[in-house]
Amino acid sequence: MYTFVLSIGLLILGYFFYGKFIEKFFGADNSKKTPAYTKTDGIDYIPMPAWKIFMIQFLNIAGLGPIFGAILGAQYGPMAYVWIVFGCIFMGAVHDYFSGMLSIRNDGESLPELVGRYLGISVQQILRIFTIALLIFVGVAFVTGPAGLLSGLTNGGKTMWLYIIFAYYLIATLLPINKIIGKIYPIFGIALIFMAVSIATIMIYKGLTGGLNFVEISANSFTNFHHNPEQNLLYPMMFIVISCGAISGFHSTQSPMMARCLKNEKQGKKIFYGAMIAEGIVAIIWATAAMNFFGNVDGLNNTLLDNNNNAAFVVDEICRTWLGKTGAIFAIIGVIALPISTGDTAFRSARLTIADIFSFKQKSIKSRLIVSIPLFVAGFILSQLDFATVWKFLGLSNQILASFVLWTGAMYLIKNKKPHWYLSIPAFIMTTICFTYFLVAPNSVGGLAINVNTGYILGLSLSIAIATLWSLKAYKR
Repeated sequence: MYTFVLSIGLLILGYFFYGKFIEKFFGADNSKKTPAYTKTDGIDYIPMPAWKIFMIQFLNIAGLGPIFGAILGAQYGPMAYVWIVFGCIFMGAVHDYFSGMLSIRNDGESLPELVGRYLGISVQQILRIFTIALLIFVGVAFVTGPAGLLSGLTNGGKTMWLYIIFAYYLIATLLPINKIIGKIYPIFGIALIFMAVSIATIMIYKGLTGGLNFVEISANSFTNFHHNPEQNLLYPMMFIVISCGAISGFHSTQSPMMARCLKNEKQGKKIFYGAMIAEGIVAIIWATAAMNFFGNVDGLNNTLLDNNNNAAFVVDEICRTWLGKTGAIFAIIGVIALPISTGDTAFRSARLTIADIFSFKQKSIKSRLIVSIPLFVAGFILSQLDFATVWKFLGLSNQILASFVLWTGAMYLIKNKKPHWYLSIPAFIMTTICFTYFLVAPNSVGGLAINVNTGYILGLSLSIAIATLWSLKAYKR
């Protein structure tokens, strides 16, 4: 149990100490007026209470990410703890903080505009297309899954549920952020936290009473526990599978949305850095539950193998067994409501991103419909694809986006004559992970499946080339 407790403790300490350092290093200033006041429009730019923004941000970036990703990542063994803890503190939370704070400093700009401001127009154009595509795929991924589950629980077909969920998405995307999202999301956020805390409490109790033997980090833990290690390499594949619990580029598309609602810059640490730490804690809880509920990591691997790698089955088993009828309710909320709550903000972010690209004001309902309808038509067409096909696109693209954001933050530091290493080193690491994954991962999950050693060398070489190009641009700055 010491690994579990130590991991949670390190994440909390990371928030108070490294989070405070990053806040001071960035230079958060309460005297600066935020976009919530300078650009108030009653739709997207609305001053909101910090606790409510935190809950929305937490749910936006979480959804099922720190649950499903942590469960699938736990197949690789205790090394998942190392990636979640250190990735979250030094990479993911910093990534989320800078994406939110840079947006605040630039009138609430969306991600592609921020990247273009610091990395140039050519990169901006690439990110515009890339980000919109990612957001649409996130929305699609988090509608097809719930629609399939709901069709199985009811007499309605999957297509009917697709129509219903997309109708909700459209309403949530069009209405002011404080009408539906601001009212419902805090409730779902509390449900997610309550479920995680309940699971953690039961695990600790069982551990203290001898009812659970915890898998711990030891000298033998630094290996790949996956049942199919040849096709599921510890490096780099675990670092892609566990994204939301450690670092996720999707978060940077959500942070600007909340940046338009903060009342002052000092709230940034709690909302951006803090929400990511909270997500890391949820990921640690579910990774621990998955590794121990079925006896050990081998038990988890066998269970997933017997159930087509369906992480929802693991969630359902754990909740029903440890939480009873209450657990069944939270399991339903987890596998249906939470992904829907992430999907609607993905489409909202896509609307705002497109509006920023074309400087298209979103005050009137007509202007919001002009942007939203084509998005939902594209989303509905893509929802006809197999879920696995959609999900393959998300894994790698999620971390590629995170790399861009980290390089952007590092360039901001160069421009402001501050040490860039706090972001450029994580940026280099993530770039290497992404290149290596693309080269060595099996074709079935979006990779080229070349020789592993060759892929490692090429991945590192390509990352050095990117870092060199970035350095030349920074030198010119």
